[in-house]
Amino acid sequence: MKKIAARLQNIILAALLLSLAGGLYSATAEDEEKLPDTVFEAGLGEVNREHALIYQSGEQPAAEEPIDLKKGPHLFLDDYLIAKSENVDRVVNQPKRDPDIPNPVVTGKEDGCFQPYMSIIRDPESKKFHIWYGSRTEDSNSMRSRIGYMESDDGIHWERPHRILDGPGPIQFGVAVIDEGPDFKDPEKRFKYAYHMDNGLKIATSPDGLHWTPLVDHPVILHSHDINGLIFDPIRKRYLATLSVYREGDLWEGRRRITTHSYSDDLIHWDPSRFVVLPHPEYDSGETQFYAMDGYLARGDLLIGMVKVLRDDLKADNPPDPPEAYGVGYTSLAWTRDGKTWVRDTEHFFDPNPTKGEWDHAHAWIDEQVPVNGEVYLYYGGYKSGHKVNRFEERQIGLVTMKRDRYVAREAGDEGGALETPKVKISGDRVTLNVDAEGGEVRVAVLDENGEPIDGFDYDDCQPISEDALEAPVEWKKDLSSLGDRIVSLGFKMKNAKLYAMNVE
Repeated sequence: MKKIAARLQNIILAALLLSLAGGLYSATAEDEEKLPDTVFEAGLGEVNREHALIYQSGEQPAAEEPIDLKKGPHLFLDDYLIAKSENVDRVVNQPKRDPDIPNPVVTGKEDGCFQPYMSIIRDPESKKFHIWYGSRTEDSNSMRSRIGYMESDDGIHWERPHRILDGPGPIQFGVAVIDEGPDFKDPEKRFKYAYHMDNGLKIATSPDGLHWTPLVDHPVILHSHDINGLIFDPIRKRYLATLSVYREGDLWEGRRRITTHSYSDDLIHWDPSRFVVLPHPEYDSGETQFYAMDGYLARGDLLIGMVKVLRDDLKADNPPDPPEAYGVGYTSLAWTRDGKTWVRDTEHFFDPNPTKGEWDHAHAWIDEQVPVNGEVYLYYGGYKSGHKVNRFEERQIGLVTMKRDRYVAREAGDEGGALETPKVKISGDRVTLNVDAEGGEVRVAVLDENGEPIDGFDYDDCQPISEDALEAPVEWKKDLSSLGDRIVSLGFKMKNAKLYAMNVE
């Protein structure tokens, strides 16, 4: 009983601290036996920027050489694979709205969409799309929501009317769903659902994604802002919780929304949270806040996330329409290679629609990435007028698409440019490029330890690539397998071309 009492005392202490931050979690005597050892309040500690980096060209720490280029994709998102660069620009590839997609694909009026948070899963066998999203309550309670659900054959046109699922209990915000697959060890808990309620992250499970049962009857992590999310990190084989906290900081004025992460193997016991997205006055203008990060997708050794940036100090229109409208939201990229330290891009990845009166004119927050053949479907929450305007009709879900792995291009123009990787070991027999070189070309050389081309692998030994392709083969006079385990570098000569990634097979 002493141990239980100590655990309960820790919970009450965390609840007291949370109440000072604007919320209150009450743990009763009946909860004693169910309180896990590691319930804590995320974001209460001193702001630590160790795991919240900001991308600036040339300032990334050097990688340990040689880098093992394992089989799979290797993106030129940052400078990790670039040791030298000449006349090549880094260009963020902003997704373009497609007039053939009937946006918004999920509406406020008809479908009851109430939040910019959703989960979309494409069943690997049936190929059917499933969407779970935050739907309004019958009484349009601004602090409660329901789970809206629909299915689709193409991810664009959804089968209506939508369903309201049996929830695990009252839900404030959040619809983060994980499908562990038909072979999951406990079929009754195949699906996981994370949401915010009682001032913290709560978890429910389901055998079918339709009927939910609470995993435990209290939050597994307390935190001071009402947004959170959950994914399973396929690289490190663990659960990752994204937790929004609202607090003062070391380099900004007033209270801001910032983002933390925590990790777990069982969804109940969690590591202490780390700050992963923080504002910095040198790079972030005005009252920059981070509503959350979501839309995670693993590509090679990268886990890529979508950061929801909020500027409540800006207006979508001047003068605002309606007069009380305020708030602009856009999306930026963030990524990690070790699962702990995140690098945030300061450039915009996806902006609100510039056309006044459009449904997504004020906000465009990407919340989900779904691979579909050679593309990625990017689902986003759009607001028409502002952050807190007509939230039961103007918060809707849209879709833009882009070709796979084309977040950032390394681009060379008429004058040509060159790149060179650090020392690498190529753990495969074939390399392909994700490249747009229509009207130009790319050639690749394999370089020895002195930076000189290896016989049979010079630039002139490489067939020029002059196409727009996700997997353009790199072909030399000799086979790549002849190099064995030799440590080499790769050189790229480009002209009128955009290089996004390479793939080792």
